Amino acid sequence: MIKTLLYIWIGGGLGSICRYLAQFYVSRYLTVTFPAGTFLVNISGCFLIGVLYGIAERQGWMNVEWRLLLITGFCGGYTTFSSFSYESVSLLRQGNYLYFTLYIFLSIMLGLLATFWGSTLTK
Repeated sequence: MIKTLLYIWIGGGLGSICRYLAQFYVSRYLTVTFPAGTFLVNISGCFLIGVLYGIAERQGWMNVEWRLLLITGFCGGYTTFSSFSYESVSLLRQGNYLYFTLYIFLSIMLGLLATFWGSTLTK
């Protein structure tokens, strides 16, 4: 269990640093109201988790440790949106259209409400 947590911790730390740097540099060079840094991180994280899962499934070289480090750790630290996106695509591919729709709708709506409630609570 300690070894598992260590892989996730290292990957998560690296992913968080990369997220910070990406958002920092995008906001430094793009002065727009749109949250371009977060948007870039979320979309690139979705692409990255798709590539990593594709490699893991097709190539077979990615053992459990690499998955924990890169997918759970790095992508999880870089953005949780990538996990949400992958899980949504998995539900769609499995033909679970009801769960796909519920997952997307409830995740977005409840996430927004939770953020609103949390910020309201602390005012």
